[in-house]
Amino acid sequence: MRYQVRLKQSEEGYAIWCPSLPGCWSQGDTEAEAIENIKEAIQDYLETIEELNKDAEVRYVEVE
Repeated sequence: MRYQVRLKQSEEGYAIWCPSLPGCWSQGDTEAEAIENIKEAIQDYLETIEELNKDAEVRYVEVE
């Protein structure tokens, strides 16, 4: 699957995050390292979400 990521360079290296997956971010000393790290972070994120949702009940709430 393809995900959009955002990359920002700083004095310390590169920060990278995936806007469609809240809280999913990583970093690296180089752009290439940051990209490899976010790929792993996305995989870990999706596995964690799948595990958390495995036995969860679905409910709906109405907000006005």
